[in-house]
Amino acid sequence: MCGIFGYLNYLIERDRRFILDILTNGLSRLEYRGYDSAGLAADGDSDSDILVYKQVGKVAALKKLVDEQTCDFNASFISHCGMAHTRWATHGQPSQNNSHPHRSDNANEFVIVHNGIITNYKEIKTLLEKKGFTFESDTDTECVAKLTKYIWDSQKGSNITFTNLVKLVAKELEGSFAFIFKSIHYPHEIVATRRGSPLLVGVKTAKKLKVDFVDVEFSSESVPEAHPVQETNHFLAADNGQPRLRRSQSRAFLSEDGLPQPIEYFLASDAAAIVEHTKRVLYLEDDDVAHIADGELHIHRLRRDGEDAATSRSIQTLEIELAEIMKGSFDSFMQKEIYEQPESVVNTMRGRVNFENHKVTLGGLRGYLPAMRRARRIVFIACGTSYHSCLATRGIFEELTEIPTQMELASDFLDRRTPIFRDDVCIFVSQSGETADTILAMRYCLERGALTVGVTNTVGSSISRETHCGVHINAGPEIGVASTKAYTSQYIALVMMAIQLSEDRSSMATRREEIIEGLYLLPGHIREVLAIDSSLQELASNTLSKEKSLLLMGRGYQNATCLEGALKIKEISYMHSEGILAGELKHGPLALIDENMPVILIMTKDSLYPKVQSALQQVTARKGQPIIICNTGDTNLLNDYRTIQVPQTADCLQGLVNIIPLQLLSYHLAVLQGVDVDFPRNLAKSVTVE
Repeated sequence: MCGIFGYLNYLIERDRRFILDILTNGLSRLEYRGYDSAGLAADGDSDSDILVYKQVGKVAALKKLVDEQTCDFNASFISHCGMAHTRWATHGQPSQNNSHPHRSDNANEFVIVHNGIITNYKEIKTLLEKKGFTFESDTDTECVAKLTKYIWDSQKGSNITFTNLVKLVAKELEGSFAFIFKSIHYPHEIVATRRGSPLLVGVKTAKKLKVDFVDVEFSSESVPEAHPVQETNHFLAADNGQPRLRRSQSRAFLSEDGLPQPIEYFLASDAAAIVEHTKRVLYLEDDDVAHIADGELHIHRLRRDGEDAATSRSIQTLEIELAEIMKGSFDSFMQKEIYEQPESVVNTMRGRVNFENHKVTLGGLRGYLPAMRRARRIVFIACGTSYHSCLATRGIFEELTEIPTQMELASDFLDRRTPIFRDDVCIFVSQSGETADTILAMRYCLERGALTVGVTNTVGSSISRETHCGVHINAGPEIGVASTKAYTSQYIALVMMAIQLSEDRSSMATRREEIIEGLYLLPGHIREVLAIDSSLQELASNTLSKEKSLLLMGRGYQNATCLEGALKIKEISYMHSEGILAGELKHGPLALIDENMPVILIMTKDSLYPKVQSALQQVTARKGQPIIICNTGDTNLLNDYRTIQVPQTADCLQGLVNIIPLQLLSYHLAVLQGVDVDFPRNLAKSVTVE
């Protein structure tokens, strides 16, 4: 849930002000991952000095603290490494002591930043306390910093490399983590490793790299050490055009003439922090150990994998633009992302839906469709908003494929150790592709031989790499913690999957054509709803903003819309809200209804319309005054009730239109409460811990 960022420059002169600005600006791009405290570590004026600054609050508070320091901001470095961290508290309250980076001792011999949770930290802490170590924080991360110091002390005289030291530390850890290590014993070097938490490396050079991959160096191979440079008048001396610095096998980072080249590296939890600097990135995999020194990146492994393990990591090109992660003319990222949905739903369908032939082609499922059609059941596994997108499309999956479909919250799925079989198809939905519970559920299903399908918004994420096949929703970067455009894009991706799975069923041809026609009209329908934003703002201000609780009711396809709308309202505005299946009204929730309880009832036209009319009568009979989301021109409702009118579309797509006014209402309620829309309290965007 935290955000980590690192920056290294080699043969490129940078002053301390530039370096500190890069670190803090990188953190501001990751602030959606955690924002209760922040900190950074950078080189001091000598190799035995590491500057550490930490502050409670958002990154802006850290920037203010840094600006108040008396260090020489004009000091320049031709080689430097620094790292930074923004925190979402898991162990210990937000405080300066609990903020990262954490140190091994008062001399800052080892300094680390961490995203994840170490589950065996209490055992490590007990051991280290017996060895005389004292702790200054309540975090699990400090145990790792002190463990590194303990192992270093025990290895004195052995000339252990920084990489091997980190390997020894990582082998003692249980849980999920992404670490960056820095040490006064290894100046101008950084080691990063990950297991279960995302980490990528950006590479920036003036010249083209020789190759677009980095070899993986396994533990059984000996890596030649770089020979020291002899004293000369030049930083790198050459005889007859040949450098004296002997290079190792990391061929990617030499220039075309074989000489080391000026280079900058950026490490981050998310590509959003890197894209403004470079689009060339390399995604680390679980148990990778990346060592950066002397301008070279080496990737080692904590353990040797099987024969099929990849022996290199490719350097990929990011396809996002800086403008996509900026607010532009909007007041917040959430507002921007709500208004981007007419375009984001088109991007999800682009190149996949042929509206003339009424065909859907998902290239990521090619080769696996026959196996998916033979499945004895489909199991959706997700958390939060992603779970609601699965719930919203379960009905159309069952209708089109006639395959039994099961819904699972990832955490509960793991708690129950749910039986999974080889002829099951398990679909894992996650915006980030790094949701911890969903990843653990995916690995559980892989171990049992099920076919796994990933639906994510993040290229290179753990779920997109480890599943057999999948679909990228192509919604573009989503920065606001409350998911909006990712929900609608996930919804569409799953509907497209259901359509393609049913293409061998001629009896469903008319139904498929109806849905595809609805997809064609969808961007226009969303724009129509966005056009009534001012009336929704007025409704929020005059009617709902003073309320303490809110009930949302619907049934059929709209049950998921109610649950998702209630989630948005509670997580952004902190108002208690509850989504209720209208068919369950008489089984308890009706007791809550009176003239003071605000109710939103979703009553758009589909086969269940008469049944929802019954729920409306039950509410009004108890003096309830519901606000009704209905289709434009529904004369049965317009004269007698307060309504929010939305365009009518295919029943299985109506939820895509109905959710837009609820997203806008949640946004306006939050603004009226004066809370931070993009960064709600106690929450973070990418849930990479269990």
